[in-house]
Formats: sequence, structure tokens, C-alpha cells
Amino acid sequence: MHSSLYLLLLIVVPLAGALACALLRKIEGWSYVAGLVTAVIETVLAVLVAVLYNDHVKNAGTWDFMTRHVLSAPLGLAYDVALDGISMLMVVLTALVLLLALWGARDKRREPAFVGWMLALTSFTMASFLSHDVLEFFIFFELTLVPSYFIIAGWGGAQRAKAALKFFIYTFAGSAFLFIGILYLGFLHQHDTQGVLTFSYSALSSTVMSHGTAVWLFLAFAVAFAVKSPIWPFHTWSPIAYAEAPTGGSIELSAVLAKLGSYGLLRFGVGLFPLALATMRPIVLTLAVIGILYGSLVACATPDMKRLVAYSSLAQMGFITLGIMAGSKIAMVGAVLLMFNHGIITVGFFLIIGFLEQRRGSIQIKDMKGLQGPAPIMAALFTIVMLASIGLPGLSGFVSEYLILIGTFGTHAWWGAAATLGVVAAAAYLLWLYQRVFQGKASGANAEIKDATTKERWVLVPVVALIIVLGVFPKPVLDRITPSVQQLIHHVAPQGVNK
Repeated sequence: MHSSLYLLLLIVVPLAGALACALLRKIEGWSYVAGLVTAVIETVLAVLVAVLYNDHVKNAGTWDFMTRHVLSAPLGLAYDVALDGISMLMVVLTALVLLLALWGARDKRREPAFVGWMLALTSFTMASFLSHDVLEFFIFFELTLVPSYFIIAGWGGAQRAKAALKFFIYTFAGSAFLFIGILYLGFLHQHDTQGVLTFSYSALSSTVMSHGTAVWLFLAFAVAFAVKSPIWPFHTWSPIAYAEAPTGGSIELSAVLAKLGSYGLLRFGVGLFPLALATMRPIVLTLAVIGILYGSLVACATPDMKRLVAYSSLAQMGFITLGIMAGSKIAMVGAVLLMFNHGIITVGFFLIIGFLEQRRGSIQIKDMKGLQGPAPIMAALFTIVMLASIGLPGLSGFVSEYLILIGTFGTHAWWGAAATLGVVAAAAYLLWLYQRVFQGKASGANAEIKDATTKERWVLVPVVALIIVLGVFPKPVLDRITPSVQQLIHHVAPQGVNK
């Protein structure tokens, strides 16, 4: 098989699976089987692409599987896909999250439509990570809004309509600035080169522009990515969306869609506008630190578990933003690794919360107490995920946050010191959550809760395995991230990035 076909399959297979779900909708359960089979195929493809990428480029960090077909030269439209070490990790995350979400968070209400929307969302997300054309990225970036909206509005909680509308309006409004910025950059490049209109990432990254133009374009791009991540103060859609979405939707929002924002900031904000970094870095670092501290403090006072994870994710996205903007290769590598690790950790959180919601009919912390007694396996699994989120040495969260913090200390010590308080705060609110939910004496309905079933344990096995393996032995993943980060840094190094 030609190498370029692998990336096309990663985009097309989920859409084919969604079509299969529609065709099989009248036969009960078959749409779910089709979706699960599609998710397995997608995961195998993603892992295969990751292995082949490593063999092809020998850790050089260059683009691989590159394919470009111009669809309309006057409009600058093209099918342009490629893969490097950064996007490769996001591709594996996207496929794995789909598999875990469908396997562990099955929703039988209008199941064919639910599975179909989940598969369509995966296709558009995968295409976003694989796009090597900025306009193409924008198109798929926007298309992710459609399945996300219908998943929240169709299968969410009591306030699902409000949550879906708020999510759509915020992200759509933010993307308007991105669209304007992309068009301006494309026409600027065309005028600069006296050539044809193109939105190729490689071409636009060499566009000559003034410092002022770079700053305004960075802002246009950054607003859209800040909303998607989210970054404080553009986060207000996320707590209600995470809380009201069905478990599978919450998993996709936090584990994958949020990473589209941080990936966009790294790939396009930093990669296309290095001239703007000196001016914008202090501002974005400050917002990141505020997000870390704000998210941690509000998490302490949040009454339900899904919202608590939403605010915890706000803090974690703050760490990722800090690493991206710190101006350090070490911090940037840590940020990319945390994008993956945080995705896996939040999958674990939302799966366990979903299992508890099925048993108790509630996600309110006050409705839970003493679950460690009747459900010791559930408590143990939650403990591993919780400790990884806190950043316990030996688990995946520690490696990521450690790299970000030491890299930030080397370039911006005050921001690094302030962000460290977020690690302490995470330990406080997550341990307190564990105490309120699992410790104490269970009574009433809590005393009758069943422990994790065999299926639930197996669903969480990949999550726990990745948390432990990437905490003890992260080197293989770091070896694939670092060369691509180094390539990016070579481009922005003249503007003050620390090698």
C-alpha cells in the first residue's frame, strides 16, 4: 500500500463506519458493533502509521506521508496531508479515545445516530491533525462543531440545549477570527511572492511580515485556539458542556477536542508567527498561570464530579499552554507529552464517573460516600487515575508536568514558580474528592453499589497501562516527539527560543 493512503484511510474509515451505522440502524445492536469494529480498525491504522513514520524518517522530525492535490488553484483549495512526531501522537490519541469511549461509554438511546456522530467527529478531528494546509485545517476544525453540537444536544443532561448552544456560539465566534487571519495570511503570502494563492503550511511559514502584522495575526489565531482548549478567560463554555454531555461526549471534548486548541496554538500560532512571540509570550504565559490557579481553586468548590474534572482540565490546559509558550525545548516537549497524557487521564476520570452515574443516577459529590467498601476495585482504579493527574512520580502526569516546569523555570522563573502552586492545589482538590466519594462509611444506596464489572475493568486496563508505562518508561514517546519539536524550534529560534 502506498504510504499516502494510510492518512486517507484514517480520515475515511470513520466516515465509512458512520455510513454503516446508518444502513444498519434498523437492526438492534448492529450499529454499535459496526462502530466498535470501525474504532478497532482506526486504532490499528493509527498505531501502524506511528510505527511506519518512525521507520521512514529515522527520528529526523521531518514531515512524512506528504500528499498534496490542488482542488482549486484560484481559491487556494487543496487536499494536503502530512505527519510529524507531534501530529502522530495526536493521531494515536484520537483513535484510542474513540475506541475507549465507544467500548466503555455505550449509550443505547438512539444508538445508531450516537455512534454515527462519534465516528464523524473522529474523522474531522483526525483530518484536522493531519492537515498540512492551513485552510484545510480550518475547514475540518470547524466541521468538528457539528457532531459535537448534536452529541451534547441529543444525548446530554437536563441543560443539554443550553450547553450545546453555548459551546457552538463560543467556538464558532472564536473561529471567525481564525478564518479572517488565514485569509489575510494567504493573500499576504501571494502578494509577497507574486505567485498563486496557497495556504500550504510550509509556504506560509516563510511569509515575510512586519512585527505588528505578526502580532495581530497571532491574536486572530490564538483566540480560536484559546476557546477550543480552553484557556482562561475563554473557558466558560466548558464546565457546563463537560457536565451536560453524555459520558462519551465528555470524553471526546476533554481528551481530543481540547487538544485541537493546544495543537493549533503550537503548530500555527508559534510556527507561523515567531515574530509575535516576544510581545505575546508574557501575556499568554500570564493567562496560562491564571488558568492553572483559577481552575484549581474553583475545582475545590465544585459540587459535581464532571464539573470538577472540567476545572481540573482547565488547569491542565494551562500547563500545556505554559509549556508551548515558555520558549524552551524541554517545556515544549513536555507540553506535547501532556497533551497525550492528559487525554488518557481524563478518559479514565470520565469513564469511572460514568460507571458511578449508572449506579447512583447522579454525579453530585454529596450523593456519594464510602464507596471504597462496596466497590474496592473501582476505588483502586480511581486512585491510579487521580494520582496520575496529581503528578505522582512513576505515573505519566509527573513526567509531563516536570518537563514543563523545569523548562519554564529555565526561561521564565516567576511564571514557573506560580504554576507550581497548581500542582499543590491539584493534590488538595483531588484527594479531597477521593475522601468525600470513597472514604467513610457507606449507607443506603451507596452501601449497595456494585463493584467494577469484568467489562469495566478491561476497559480501564489500557488507561492504567498507559499511565504506568509512560510514567516509568516515557523515552520511546519522547524520542518521537523531540525531533519534531526541534524542527519547530529551528524555525522560531531566531526570535528567542531556548534550544
